[in-house]
Amino acid sequence: QVQLVESGGGLVQAGGSLRLSCAVSGRISNSYAMGWFRQAPGKEREFVAALTWSRIITYNTDYVDSVKGRFTISRDNAGTKVYLQMNSLKPEDTALYYCAAGPKSGSRVGHEYTYWGRGTQVTVSS
Repeated sequence: QVQLVESGGGLVQAGGSLRLSCAVSGRISNSYAMGWFRQAPGKEREFVAALTWSRIITYNTDYVDSVKGRFTISRDNAGTKVYLQMNSLKPEDTALYYCAAGPKSGSRVGHEYTYWGRGTQVTVSS
């Protein structure tokens, strides 16, 4: 029933921007963390950003150090879409980006997430 679908990936030159979207459908607790992970060829899956919220409208964000100041995670008012705005992209950002949802608030660990999208490819040329 739960489905996450990423979109917005593509090819961009270094210094450019992309906005990834994650459409969320199905029944997911409003206390779940929403996160973005990425995996480059020959490398392990890496945490990128997370968004946590509950019944209270206030939410928190978390980012891996390498993307702080460049990437922004956000959500729409209904919580049915999660975004990752990526600015000042670098070649090392090239990876398959995954949207994920999990029960542990603020988790940066991939295996603690329950639901995953199929990924969207981001390629940054030098």
